[in-house]
Amino acid sequence: MRASTLFFAAAIGLYASTGQAQSADRGGRNFIETRTFSAEDDQRILKAFDGLRVADVTDGMDFVGLHNVGLMDPEIHSLWKDPKNFGHRFVGIAVTVRYVPTQRPIAGGDKSYDEFRAWEGKWYNELSPEPFIPLIRKGTAIVIDEAPDADVGSIGSNNIMGWKLAGAVGVVTDATARDTDEVITEQVPLYLRRPGRGIRPGRNEVESVNRPVVVGGVLVKPGDVIVADGDGVVVVPRDVALKVAEFAHKIIEGDKAGRRELYKKLGLPDDASVK
Repeated sequence: MRASTLFFAAAIGLYASTGQAQSADRGGRNFIETRTFSAEDDQRILKAFDGLRVADVTDGMDFVGLHNVGLMDPEIHSLWKDPKNFGHRFVGIAVTVRYVPTQRPIAGGDKSYDEFRAWEGKWYNELSPEPFIPLIRKGTAIVIDEAPDADVGSIGSNNIMGWKLAGAVGVVTDATARDTDEVITEQVPLYLRRPGRGIRPGRNEVESVNRPVVVGGVLVKPGDVIVADGDGVVVVPRDVALKVAEFAHKIIEGDKAGRRELYKKLGLPDDASVK
């Protein structure tokens, strides 16, 4: 039997096992489980990653056999950097959301100001809201799979502050954000591909919350560990997180010890990177 025939037969068998093969219902189905974790378990994981950099965590991923896994496209970069205190860095637990380009007709140019604002509000409330907000808790990293080619700023200077107030430590998107001057001033850690300008109405719709997404070419599952700094973003699968962190701490402690000696020889004062 040819390989293609075997594959087709296996696919039919898998679909039949769902109990839908003989049904006229062709509704969608999710095949990757969304796991949930307690706030206490999240804090335990976050504590294990305290002080780690993307470089150390990448070495830890190598240690568990995940070479080049979890490393987002380098184009996903920090909007701003704090070279003194490293305020742009963060470690968080992923809460995911996916926005997709809309197929719906947009408002014409014949509306009054009030009518147009009402249309925008209806779109925000019904088609492109932020249903992930109730899922944010202390240590959350919001990871956004955005409509890739829409010039839309789903992230702005107002809502990102609200997410921070709810407990988010940082935001990662594979697309855009707007109000970037203000976000820099607010010093909320944000990793993005490029600036955007437009708002959501007429441009995108929310598709799912806390489902697996792909951001920067990397699979991100809810509950995964997100580490972000000047080197970019790395995603650590939850099941190997503690083992990765344990190895990474050994790497960074050795690095700090070596650099402290070099600082001493060069007559440089210790800074935040070696403490």
